[in-house]
Amino acid sequence: MIKKILIFDGNIFYWTKGDLHTDLGMVKEADILKKKKVVSNTGNKFYVLDARFIDKIQRIKRAPQVILEKDIGIILVNISLDKDSKVLEAGTGSGKMSAFLARAIPEGTLYSYEFRKEFLDIAKKNFEDLEIKNIMLKHKDVYKGISEKGLDAIVLDLPEPWKALNHAERSLKNGCYLVAYLPTIYQVMQFVNNVNKNKNFIFVKTIELIERPWFVDGKKVRPMSNIIGHTAFITFIRKI
Repeated sequence: MIKKILIFDGNIFYWTKGDLHTDLGMVKEADILKKKKVVSNTGNKFYVLDARFIDKIQRIKRAPQVILEKDIGIILVNISLDKDSKVLEAGTGSGKMSAFLARAIPEGTLYSYEFRKEFLDIAKKNFEDLEIKNIMLKHKDVYKGISEKGLDAIVLDLPEPWKALNHAERSLKNGCYLVAYLPTIYQVMQFVNNVNKNKNFIFVKTIELIERPWFVDGKKVRPMSNIIGHTAFITFIRKI
């Protein structure tokens, strides 16, 4: 797993062990371990930082499309978890969303359902590499039922989340949130229409986040062109 990151002019290089070979030259392992600033054999200067969780998770093995940080952040803020919360996630994929959820509830448990065995194996390895221990990974289809009760939140990264509504209402605590992460507005319409027919849920909101970075250098400031545009619509509902 990643132990250090080296930064050169905004570019990040990830280091685990041994000499680091980059297109900007080679940096010796001994220098990386001992110094905060290092120079490659071609004369390029790098800053050396200890890797944090946000750095380590960038290098996990990926299978399906992952939920990006801009969306993960807004989900975590809105579902209002406590350190000992019990949370269900369905559609584990590579486990990126799972990892952030689990870190938000260090004394709680994340139950994560994934019905595709190949994704399950990838996620399991990623959790081991990230040293996350409070995830209970299950080879299970949430459309067919939810075993856990008294849940504090449910996050569904699935194409047809309305198929899990009846199961969710029996497992989610009163006042707690269910989140549906959907790429198209047509899916959102279907989901919300089904929510409105269910007397045990109320619709809260559907949002879409656009992330626009800015260039700042002295008096020169301008929006940059590498905007992170539409990734998905995020719909929040609450159990009555």
